[in-house]
Amino acid sequence: MSQASTFRGALQGVSSNKHGLRILWLTWKDLGHPQAGGAEVLTHEVTKRLATAGNDVTVFTSGYDGCNAQETIDGVRVIRSGTYRSSVFSAARHYYESNLGEHGFDVIVDAINTRPFNASRFARNGERVVALISQLAKEYWFYETPFPLSYIGYYFLENRWLRGYVNIPTITVSQSTRKELLELGFNKVEVIPLGINFEPLENLGEKESYPVIAYAGRINRAKRPDILVKAFRRVRERLPNSELWFIGKGPFENKLKELAGEGVKFFDDVSNSERRALLKKAWVLTNPSVREGYGLNIIEANALGVPCVAYDVPGLRDSIRDNETGLLVKASGPDPLSETLLRILTDDSLRMRLSRDALRHSREFTWDRTAEEFMTLLDKFESHSVPVLPPN
Repeated sequence: MSQASTFRGALQGVSSNKHGLRILWLTWKDLGHPQAGGAEVLTHEVTKRLATAGNDVTVFTSGYDGCNAQETIDGVRVIRSGTYRSSVFSAARHYYESNLGEHGFDVIVDAINTRPFNASRFARNGERVVALISQLAKEYWFYETPFPLSYIGYYFLENRWLRGYVNIPTITVSQSTRKELLELGFNKVEVIPLGINFEPLENLGEKESYPVIAYAGRINRAKRPDILVKAFRRVRERLPNSELWFIGKGPFENKLKELAGEGVKFFDDVSNSERRALLKKAWVLTNPSVREGYGLNIIEANALGVPCVAYDVPGLRDSIRDNETGLLVKASGPDPLSETLLRILTDDSLRMRLSRDALRHSREFTWDRTAEEFMTLLDKFESHSVPVLPPN
């Protein structure tokens, strides 16, 4: 039996609707978007498996330069309209209202990245509304938006936007985010695991002969790559042959190149396979972000036999098992980060133990499991009474 048919049977076994559900998934970006990240990987990997299992899945998302307004990808109908961060929200509501008679839906997944689509307000045809919240923005406001919007967003907007969802069944990807949502008054929050889309190594791969610290992901301010550059300067004073590799690109890249000094290299136009080949050679991955939903790049690095060093912040404290698959930095700033990096780079026994445990840990993460648990929760939420809020 093929993996696809096995997976189809598994999902149909947990679904109460053996003929499949009609699912509308609202998200502000899809995997093809130039600014796609981990949340978009989650959407792609789960929706294509839900479609494989016999569900009718439509993803509504924003458009971007050169995109198709409509196409089918891995069995999922993708509709693009509106612009990222702004008109995609009103466009989604218009799409829903235009398709009530022709198509209709059983479930609406409102994938909330800071701002919700407010499906809980406009859905009026008996659909189950489920929120998917990978992370809260919180400190991101101060890194990614100018004053005074940063203060308005942090102290007022985000909490106001989420207030209407406290009684909506919600799915998230980490215990950190679940805890924060419960503190905001949410009363029905469940956690699903993430996955990786390649097979972990059988054994640890060959490393570079000199110490290499890797950063893998989008380069933006909230990820704090500038703090990593400052920490690396201190590492290089102790290990002058060490290098820092930035694997990825983003809006903060040009500024970061101005800050970077000796030993810093940028790989900003590489394929997924080239990215993994580079990462596999690194001695350690570093994620200095202010917060994450979970830290998918950490699990991907673990699958390549690379442990991680990160600050002890929401999301990253979930993806790293401290002193088992990596090390958490308890204090902020470049000095504690550089000290922790030096500890793992100069202690071969520690590094090898963390690398082996990280590789072993990564084998627990599959997108099949993620989709199965997601569908199980849709079944579980079916009996949960979802209040329909009055339209705006």
